[in-house]
Amino acid sequence: MRTGGVRTSATVLVALLVGAVAFGWPLVLRPESGMRPELAPIVFGAVITVTMAVVLSEIAGGRMDARTLAMLGVLAAVGTILRPLGAGTAGIELVFFVLILAGRVFGPGFGFALGAVTLFTSALITSGVGIWLPYQMLAAGFVGLFAGRLPKASGRAEIWLLAGYGMVSAFAYGWVMDFAFWPFGIGNDTPISFDPHLDMVQNLHRFVLYNIATSMGWNLGRALTNAVLIALVAPSLLRLLRRSARRAEFVPAFAEPGSETDARRGAFAPHRAE
Repeated sequence: MRTGGVRTSATVLVALLVGAVAFGWPLVLRPESGMRPELAPIVFGAVITVTMAVVLSEIAGGRMDARTLAMLGVLAAVGTILRPLGAGTAGIELVFFVLILAGRVFGPGFGFALGAVTLFTSALITSGVGIWLPYQMLAAGFVGLFAGRLPKASGRAEIWLLAGYGMVSAFAYGWVMDFAFWPFGIGNDTPISFDPHLDMVQNLHRFVLYNIATSMGWNLGRALTNAVLIALVAPSLLRLLRRSARRAEFVPAFAEPGSETDARRGAFAPHRAE
């Protein structure tokens, strides 16, 4: 599998468009639109189901091989176990560093699928299923997706890059999750409430105040957790994941007898996926 390729698959583009609509709908909601905020999670629940079906069909279509699919299952299981260990305590969430490192090694499509599947399975075992779950699946998928789109780096520079991304993505995850539920989270009568009569800039100003008042500490805890865990485990875990991402390739059978290529015929020549 090619990590961080120059072309984003059609399914990932669909997911990005769905995410823009799902998380950005408060910016376009107006009194005359006829849309009730309470319906948004229900509508989006159906949309995310379709989006996940498209992603899974891409996997079944051969864009990911059997070894990668097995690794997806293993990492999803690891994330499912890790998530309940820290969630609920000052923003300490242990699952996101796995999504980031896996997305870095296996690519944006894998990262998106891993984030969505991990949040879904962990919700099942923690009784965390609710109208928020599709939003969590999509937001976590984006954490893994954009990790696979980070620029190339190696050594200490790569660790710093991933740790920095871990902090930024932690805040971004919290912001988009808050934004999706902010219009009906605190009522309509406070200075930081959503008001469909105001323009986009005014509502964004209110949202910033709302986020600082309600979620900044939680987001900071998540960001620090990501950065510390990545700094501690990334060097060894990246090597392990990259070793598992190597593929064996056969030397072509039409090599001339006696050539160097012929001497290696039938042998495996592992190489690291880029």
